[in-house]
Amino acid sequence: MTEIKVPPVGESISEVTLVKWLKKEGDYVNRDEVLCELESEKATFELNAEQAGILHIKAEEGATLNIGDLACSIDETAPKPAGAPEVAPTPAAAPAPAKEEKAAAPAAALPADTKATPVANAIMADKQVKPADVKGSGSKGRIMKQDVLDAIANPGRKGGAEAFTREEKRDKMSNLRKTVSRRLVEAKNSTAMLTTFNEVDMTRIMEIRKTYKDTFKESHGVNLGFMSFFTKACCIALQEWPAVNAYIDGESLVYHHYCDISIAVSAPKGLVVPVIRNAESMSMADIEKKVVELAKKARDSKLTPDEMAGGTFTITNGGVFGSLMSTPIINIPQSAILGMHKIQDRPMAVNGKVEIRPMMYLALSYDHRIIDGRESVGFLVRVKELLENPDFMLFGHDPVKTLLEL
Repeated sequence: MTEIKVPPVGESISEVTLVKWLKKEGDYVNRDEVLCELESEKATFELNAEQAGILHIKAEEGATLNIGDLACSIDETAPKPAGAPEVAPTPAAAPAPAKEEKAAAPAAALPADTKATPVANAIMADKQVKPADVKGSGSKGRIMKQDVLDAIANPGRKGGAEAFTREEKRDKMSNLRKTVSRRLVEAKNSTAMLTTFNEVDMTRIMEIRKTYKDTFKESHGVNLGFMSFFTKACCIALQEWPAVNAYIDGESLVYHHYCDISIAVSAPKGLVVPVIRNAESMSMADIEKKVVELAKKARDSKLTPDEMAGGTFTITNGGVFGSLMSTPIINIPQSAILGMHKIQDRPMAVNGKVEIRPMMYLALSYDHRIIDGRESVGFLVRVKELLENPDFMLFGHDPVKTLLEL
């Protein structure tokens, strides 16, 4: 019998949550086959079978396990069953309802896991009512004739009374959500956080994207997004205002001569902040490729602890959700975070005339213990200048002035 225990997943992590078993008790599993998903305070990872054999589950879904705890065992001496797994698949639905559905109306009218009487099925097909919009009152949620009639009489409401339900649902807080909660409160309580605002005219960047998006995609195999412009601008500004790229360690100030940019990503299980390392040395295409790679891993819960460790400065984009303005919270131990927001056409005074320009509000939250008003405002103004004049990003300054050595 081979015991499979929770493996070490990184420094300072002592416990994990067993999120979901992907195999069942008594299943025959092959070597290296994925058995379950585990979640630490930093990432989600998988537990694989060390041997082929019959699976015996020892820990339940939702359980909190310490590193080294027994998750399951595998009986490698058991012979592999011929044909289907030992735990047979769920028997097909009772033939009677299936026949009723076939005899009633088009089979496509209902999902395979939705049951309805033949009359109810026929009415839904005739009136083009979606099963998801009907609350079944029959046994095991079976949709009855009256349920369909109620749904037709009360469009947009399931079963009439459900709109005023007082039901509650209680879910266990995941390790990731616990960590996010703890760090946000710690950031608010342990830093002297302030936020300064500015706005940037996105006209030039949007023109560049429109002109070169197809060529950029053909050359580099990735779309030209906004994040590469903001990352590049921040890297230049961080090197000019080193306090914004530093942090406090006890009674010392630690300055970084590199820019590890953390990108806040909303993942299915909570906010994660993967890191683009040495972003100051990367091209626009390399930055875009890394953003796509990290965002995909975040969505698939495949980020490793190493990919989220460190970071000297964070960029978060609330604009993708429609946020016009916000005050982002510092990602400790970092000292500052830049908040991007929604691009919105607004009337602006340009050379004495009113013009409609695509504008974005920027917010820089910073720790006033290390960053003064001069640094915070100067940094944000510099980022604004670089974004409104992307040509400056090539040299860090006005190309003409660079040419004239001014």
